[in-house]
Amino acid sequence: MIIPLIFKGYDPGQKKMRVTEDKRIYSLVQKYLRRESTPEELHGAISLFKDPGQEEKIGHILEECWNKQDYSLSKEEDSRNLPLILRNIHRQIEPELLKLKQIRTRKLVINLSKVAAILMIGVVLGFLADRLRNPEPVWHTYITPKGSVSQMVLPDSSIVYLNSDTELKYAINGTKNHREVSLDGEAWFKVKESMDRPFVVHTSAYDIRVTGTEFNVKAYSGEQEVVTTLESGSVQILSTETFNMKSDKELVPGQQLIFSRESQTVTTRNVTTRFYTSWKDNRLIFINMSLEELFVLLERKYGIDIEVSDPSILNFHYDGTIKNESILEVMELITLTLPVKYEVSGQKIQIIAK
Repeated sequence: MIIPLIFKGYDPGQKKMRVTEDKRIYSLVQKYLRRESTPEELHGAISLFKDPGQEEKIGHILEECWNKQDYSLSKEEDSRNLPLILRNIHRQIEPELLKLKQIRTRKLVINLSKVAAILMIGVVLGFLADRLRNPEPVWHTYITPKGSVSQMVLPDSSIVYLNSDTELKYAINGTKNHREVSLDGEAWFKVKESMDRPFVVHTSAYDIRVTGTEFNVKAYSGEQEVVTTLESGSVQILSTETFNMKSDKELVPGQQLIFSRESQTVTTRNVTTRFYTSWKDNRLIFINMSLEELFVLLERKYGIDIEVSDPSILNFHYDGTIKNESILEVMELITLTLPVKYEVSGQKIQIIAK
């Protein structure tokens, strides 16, 4: 006689239901991340994201998607930082849910506008679906203080060097199929090639569009010129609301484009690119540079303030190369070749004519 074994507390039917429910949740979250949800699936995903009891389960799903590279997350917004992700999702969802709720309430109260309300719900659902599939970009900011040069790797594996006193903002999950950064300062880019996802650099003057290349952009908001220098590949200089060109400009390696804020004009010229990109290797090269430009550069590099007693000093020009020299060594070199002397007071250097 065969006696069936019965395990207390074990219900095969319940286990099957849990497996089915887990698969449903996984499908809803995965489709949301891939922006493939139908309107019905979007509502299911919304309910999950708003349910605190599902956070642990959603966290495991996000981690699995991360490991499979099904969804590109930044280092700040990875699967271990679930509260940040949910906050970003809730911030996108809540306004549209409020609109949807108001429309539904109006539909129940005002019977005469029943058909119009149903149509409006359809419009809102479509708008909500589009917003969830194409969320507004989340901008992250990276700042390099005076006196330092830093290197960073963007989420798409592009490499960026930031010169001193530079601010770079980069977007995650934008509505466009673009990789976007906003620059105030100077940066050298080695952009990971992607024909399907253009890389766009926004400056205060113009935009730069690339698909994979190496180039330098100097765009300090307090300076009169915005300069783009191309080392390899190709870039397009695009008009913006600030500056509208008759046509876009395309650069080839070895070319430099200069925008003048004062005259609102652009010029292009052929240059030796290493003169303009050597700063990322902690080397500065000056060819007939005015002392006015040089002192601004030295202030950024060494984190100091330079005052000039006689404005005519700024018209002198200087040739040279700086690599590992201290600011005092640099000042000594300048005084050997130009009729100036200097005095040091704390973090301030005063330049005086001899």
